[in-house]
Amino acid sequence: MVEKVQQEKYTSQYAGNDVFEDNRSRNTSNAAQTGSTLLEQGQSAVDDARVSSTSALPSAPICRQFWKAGNYSDAHGSRVNRGKTYLHVHPMFLHSNATSHTWAFGAIAELLDNAIDEIQNGATFVMVDKISNPRDGSSALLIQDDGGGMDPEAIRRCISFGFSDKKSSEAIGQYGNGFKTSSMRLGADVIVFTRHMEERSATQSIGLLSYSFLMRMGHDRIIVPMVDYEFNTDIGKFGISRRHTNESFQANLSLLLQWSPYSSETELLKQFDDVGLHGTKVVIYNLWYNDDGNLELDFNKDPQDICIEGDTRKVESLPAWRTVKEQHIANRLHYSLRAYMSILYLRIPETFCIKLRGQVVMPHNLADDLKFPEYILYKPQAGGLREVNVITTIGFVKDAPHVNIHGFNIYHKNRLIKPFMQAVNLTNTRSRGVVGILEANYIQPTHSKQDFERTSIFQKLEVRLKEMAWEYWDYHCGLIGYHVTKKVRAVSSPSDPPAMSNRTFPTVGTEQAASPGLGVKRKEHSNSVTPDAVRKLPRLGEGVAVTSASSSSRHISQQQQNAVAVLMQDNQKLKADLFEYEMRKEELNLQVIKLTRELEEENAEYDRLMAELTLLDDMKLENQRVNIVM
Repeated sequence: MVEKVQQEKYTSQYAGNDVFEDNRSRNTSNAAQTGSTLLEQGQSAVDDARVSSTSALPSAPICRQFWKAGNYSDAHGSRVNRGKTYLHVHPMFLHSNATSHTWAFGAIAELLDNAIDEIQNGATFVMVDKISNPRDGSSALLIQDDGGGMDPEAIRRCISFGFSDKKSSEAIGQYGNGFKTSSMRLGADVIVFTRHMEERSATQSIGLLSYSFLMRMGHDRIIVPMVDYEFNTDIGKFGISRRHTNESFQANLSLLLQWSPYSSETELLKQFDDVGLHGTKVVIYNLWYNDDGNLELDFNKDPQDICIEGDTRKVESLPAWRTVKEQHIANRLHYSLRAYMSILYLRIPETFCIKLRGQVVMPHNLADDLKFPEYILYKPQAGGLREVNVITTIGFVKDAPHVNIHGFNIYHKNRLIKPFMQAVNLTNTRSRGVVGILEANYIQPTHSKQDFERTSIFQKLEVRLKEMAWEYWDYHCGLIGYHVTKKVRAVSSPSDPPAMSNRTFPTVGTEQAASPGLGVKRKEHSNSVTPDAVRKLPRLGEGVAVTSASSSSRHISQQQQNAVAVLMQDNQKLKADLFEYEMRKEELNLQVIKLTRELEEENAEYDRLMAELTLLDDMKLENQRVNIVM
């Protein structure tokens, strides 16, 4: 109810604002120098005398529900730029572009990616929190990191469309569109504070991307008010950047004070107090509402979390297991940001942490939730694709078979793209409870990073994952109480020849074959992966992986299941011990090499000193002979 009152207050406050006009520069480069950013394509010099001029179109009402905010009238679409020979990016594109994010958490993840990419620049944290808009008391979303920050040119590139300066192969961001789509998906307006240091120079910039401002003022192109400051060593504080004229600075500052949550320059600059020497702070305000008239992001359900209003999922299950299944992370990630963020990245450096509403988000390794885990090697092949190794960790979810959670969690460059993707349509119990985790860096995600491009390479992966799920189930279903079905060999699709995928070497094959009464008979595979070969491959999220697959030709009793489970656990422990010993061996070998090198250096130094000593002795004897002669 409070938010609805604030919404009405917001509408009445901005509905009668006078149209603001100022003289901008005559081309894009001059626009950057004055501090005003114009996001457009094919700009013509003919119409640049007033690049921030307001069109003759009437003001557009702002609907606070995201999926309805794009219902534009004809006056705001068909008549834009009619008869002109150049193309502007109209403000309506901000909303249309943001619809690539169908899920609010996906938009937040996009902003987190920017902070993760800043780890290489020294970032140690990113925090997500709720703050209050000081102008009207409404809820706003804060995302802040202590990365390298952006200089004036970088922040303009950040807010421009389609530009990305992330050239690293490890960088998550690559399309140059994430900030715009994600921020506009979460709220109508966003203000960015960033501070950057380079050698002895320091700058700080403030930029505003406001859908409300553009639509209410009737602009027919995207304008971003921006002001820049640079550190003055003579006076020991930040002053107006030399890229501004006094007129342009005041014009941009006036827009910032009129449309941002901060009504004075002092309030704006105060936002840098907790930024430190470098970093970026993003404040998204005028957050979107859902169809029920409530904020889409629920800040009240859990004071240590951010939830999606009304997205709690009810599941069909026996009463005794319903709560367990509802609280499983596969269900919670859809409405709990903390749950989603805990599995969003496979690996996070110990020097970096993610904070949500003041509390650190503890990373959750999905592989730790599996029982009877095994590792399967897949070598995709396609035209022009270099050979890669993809290791899938697969197993039963801990509470199987009572909890019917299933699917594959597919990561790309450390980032979760598809959580619990159902490769198998569960028309029966086959593959019930089977969960897998893999990192597939060889396929490309969509711009929203919530799916993969539907290429033939990805379709082959889907086929292989379906085979893995069925194969694992056929070999292991007896371990969770099901009757072992007739063992079915995985059949490769015509487009995916057998050479593309490798079966695995047994983890417990030796022990099983030697155990009386288990009735286990293993069929050898001609393309099995040897332990030495797999040991050299990177382990999912850590360092080393091994693969295995066990099969059972008939039903196994509970006692036999327990025996198999004990053998598997012992085998896993032995493998872990072996890996530890091998790592220790490598460390000792490196130490031997280091000590040998040091010994050689010491011997060389000894030889040099002995040579000098011999030379000195010879010189001393020579001097003595000379003295005797004299």
